[in-house]
Amino acid sequence: MDKQDLKLSKKLISSYKKKLEKEILDRSMKLKMPQNKFEEIINNNNELINLKKMLEDLETESESHSKV
Repeated sequence: MDKQDLKLSKKLISSYKKKLEKEILDRSMKLKMPQNKFEEIINNNNELINLKKMLEDLETESESHSKV
């Protein structure tokens, strides 16, 4: 993957992650859930965990490309 692909991938994944977090937050507020509960949901959501991992991996790959 070249630098532009990495940037685009990071941007898209990050955007999707924020959208998903917002959706969880909005639904939680509609259900009048306590803040600590929806934070727990966000922190334990498998999809969000995977997205965070992908972003970390892309960041690592991006750093290795910048060293070359």
